[in-house]
Amino acid sequence: MYPESTTGSPARLSLRQTGSPGMIYSLFSRNLGKSGLRVSCLGLGESLVFSFQMAEQLMTLAYDNGINLFDTAEVYAAGKYVSFLTGRMQCRPRLPWEEPELLVLPSWVPGLKASLERLQLEYVDVVFANRPDPNTPMEETVRAMTHVINQGMAMYWGTSRWSSMEIMEAYSVARQFNLIPPICEQAEYHMFQREKVEVQLPELFHKIGVGAMTWSPLACGIVSGKYDSGIPPYSRASLKGYQWLKDKILSEEGRRQQAKLKELQAIAERLGCTLPQLAIAWCLRNEGVSSVLLGASSADQLMENIGAIQVLPKLSSSIIHEIDSILGNKPYSKKDYRS
Repeated sequence: MYPESTTGSPARLSLRQTGSPGMIYSLFSRNLGKSGLRVSCLGLGESLVFSFQMAEQLMTLAYDNGINLFDTAEVYAAGKYVSFLTGRMQCRPRLPWEEPELLVLPSWVPGLKASLERLQLEYVDVVFANRPDPNTPMEETVRAMTHVINQGMAMYWGTSRWSSMEIMEAYSVARQFNLIPPICEQAEYHMFQREKVEVQLPELFHKIGVGAMTWSPLACGIVSGKYDSGIPPYSRASLKGYQWLKDKILSEEGRRQQAKLKELQAIAERLGCTLPQLAIAWCLRNEGVSSVLLGASSADQLMENIGAIQVLPKLSSSIIHEIDSILGNKPYSKKDYRS
């Protein structure tokens, strides 16, 4: 584990009331790595929506419930997601999304200027380099990111799906040539994938201040428990282009995972929550995670996922130990940074 912020306990970002009376959620802001940038501990990332109406509903719900972090990678929804956010930015007179509260994080693409034009923004808060290019020297990548920041198109830059060695190389290059290093890594993190976020990234945090922004807390729906009886119609695994997910679910390992999820379901019921809420709260309980990016295809699903905030205080050390015993995959690190 590594500390949530350098300022002690998390500060409340906002408290908003939406939906039925009494439905109140509070989202806490955390520092992104050791930078001064504060982000809501939940963000909105890839959403399987294909209409502006649904996208508008999801983004409005997210913001009204305290989320100020939006990942706008152009690969989401075949490029439609940036267009969705563009439409929302144009509605700021109707929806009070003041820029100091709204953090926009597009992936690094050659068309960043075009993305900014579509978003009608002068800059984004963080731009990400998604997967390092093996054919491009690291110095060129770091210089490009430094140029983007020096030109005022972004405040910070981060990495996505980079190895610890590659991140360290980028940091070393930045220090050698007086360039700007990355502040965080976007990494997949869920109950069945833990090593990188729980062992590798804490080491980077304490060495060079790189934080963690995680995605896929439900493992493309696997951790939701909806695949315990096969592949339901209209689920992600039933869609064209997701044969890899279907194969993974139906594999021997997939069946073992579903058996573990049935045991975890019993814990969720004891805590008075759903399995997805337990899984997301489990990700948030990691103090080294700055923010967990959610995906949603409906308003009900998004509101359910945001409800994980209320489950977080219920995750006592005994509950975490019980979960670890069921999962049987807790990574081991020789280093204890709290000592």
